[in-house]
Amino acid sequence: MEKKGSNYEAIMARSFSRQERSKMGWWACLAFFLLAFAFCFFFKPPPPPYTTTNLASYPVSAPVEVRKTDFLNVQATKHFETNIPPQPYSSKAEDARPICKTHPRSDIFHAKGDIRVLSTSNSSSLSPTIDVVSNVSMSWNIKPYARKLDPFAMRNVRNITINRVSLSSHHHQLRNCTRKYNIPAVVFSLAGYTGNLFHDLSDVILPLFLTTHEFHREVHFLVVDYRQWWVNKYKNVLQGLTKYDIINLDNIGKDDVICFPRITVGLKANKEFSIDDDIVSGDVLPLSMKNFTNFLRSVYHLKRDVTIKTKQPRLLIISRSKTRRFLNIDEIATMALGLGFEVVAQETGVDMNRVSRFVNKFDAVVGVHGAGLSNMVFLPENAVVVQVVGLGMDGIAKTDYELPSLDMGLRYLEYKIGVNESSLIDKYPMGHDVFTNRSAISSKGWDAFREVYLDNQDVKLDVDRFRGTLLKVQELLHT
Repeated sequence: MEKKGSNYEAIMARSFSRQERSKMGWWACLAFFLLAFAFCFFFKPPPPPYTTTNLASYPVSAPVEVRKTDFLNVQATKHFETNIPPQPYSSKAEDARPICKTHPRSDIFHAKGDIRVLSTSNSSSLSPTIDVVSNVSMSWNIKPYARKLDPFAMRNVRNITINRVSLSSHHHQLRNCTRKYNIPAVVFSLAGYTGNLFHDLSDVILPLFLTTHEFHREVHFLVVDYRQWWVNKYKNVLQGLTKYDIINLDNIGKDDVICFPRITVGLKANKEFSIDDDIVSGDVLPLSMKNFTNFLRSVYHLKRDVTIKTKQPRLLIISRSKTRRFLNIDEIATMALGLGFEVVAQETGVDMNRVSRFVNKFDAVVGVHGAGLSNMVFLPENAVVVQVVGLGMDGIAKTDYELPSLDMGLRYLEYKIGVNESSLIDKYPMGHDVFTNRSAISSKGWDAFREVYLDNQDVKLDVDRFRGTLLKVQELLHT
C-alpha cells in the first residue's frame, strides 16, 4: 500500500501544479460523498423482518412446540388485546440446541427458537409437551418445581415432556401462531408445598428471582398447577419480576397457539432458602441473599434497610395458636419487657403487604423452628434472629434458618430447649426413643418425624435460662 501511494503522488506531482492538485482533491472528496449518498439511498438494505407491530417472523433457530390438552385456557395478557393473524414458521430455521441442566433441587430446560404453547384436543395426557425441532431425536421429562428429591412435594406437580424432533417430518404438522411475542417465557408450577410461607419463598419466589432476574421484567410467566389465591397473595413480588400478567397454562384455549423466541422450563435452586455463590444471573453478576431481601424491601416499599442503635429495641415474639406454640408466652414477654425491650407477641398473618411492613419495624425476632421465622426476610439488615430449636430439630434448624439468616446479613442466635421444656414430655415416657434415640424416629421417614417433632411439639421456655439469650440480643443490637 505504501509503494502504491508513493507512485500515485509522483504521477500527480508531474502532471499538475500544487494549486491544481488542491482543487482536484477538493472536487474528488465532494464526488466521493455524493457517490456514497447515492449508493445508500438507492441500495439501502430492506427493513428488518419484524417490528413491534409486525411479528411475522423471528430471527430464531428452530420451532419448539408446547402442547396442552383442550380444556386449558390462557388468562389474557396485555399483549393479547392485539389480534395477530396466524403466522407461519420459517423453513430456514437452524438447528436449536436445547440445554437441560440438573441442579441439586431442580432440573431446568432451556431452548431458543420458535416456541409454541398450544392445546391438543386428542391427547390422552393432561401434561404439556414441548417439541424442539432438530436433527436429533431426544426427550426429557421435567416437573417445574424446585424440590425434585421430595416425592411427597412432587406428586401433584404436572409433568412436562420435551421432545426433540425432526424439522422435515414435523414442520408441516405444526400449527400457526395466533399470538406471538418477542420476549422469553418461563414455565413453573404452583403445586408442591405452596401455601406454606417457607416453601413459597424457598421453592418458588427465590428460585423465580434467580431465574428471571436477568430479564429485567421483560419476561412472561407461564404457570401450571395455577392457584389464583397464590398469585393474589404475592402480587407485589410477581409484578417486581415481570411487567406482564401471568399466563395460566391450566386454562389455555383450544385454538390458541402462543409463540415465544425463548423458553425456560423449571427454576434455578440449589440451596435451601438461600443462594449458592456459584449462581449468577445472565448479566454475569453474582446474586446473593442480600440482593433478594433488598428486592423484597423494594417491592413492598419497606422503610428500614438496616437497624439503628436504640435504647429500647423492638422485639417480635412470633406466637402461634396451633403447632409449635409458646405455652408460657405471657411469662416470656414480661421477662423481655423487664430487660428493656419493646415487646410484641403475636402471629404475623397472611396479607403480605401488612406482614412485611409489620415485621420490618422490629430489630429482633424470636420464634420456634418453622413457626413463622421465614418472615425474617422482611427484617432490616443487622437485625437479630433467635431460633428456638425444639427436640429433634437440630439438623433442619441449621439448614432452614441459621445459614439463610446469615446470608441475609442478619445476626443469628439459637436457643436449644431441654427435655423439660418440650410438651413431648407429657406424651412419652422418659426412656422413649423420642428422647433417647431420635434417629430411630427419623428412620421411619419424614412423615413420622414431622408428626412427632413438628406437628405435636410445643415449648415452655425456662424463662431464667432464656434470659441469657435475650441479653445477647441486646448486646448485638448495641454494638
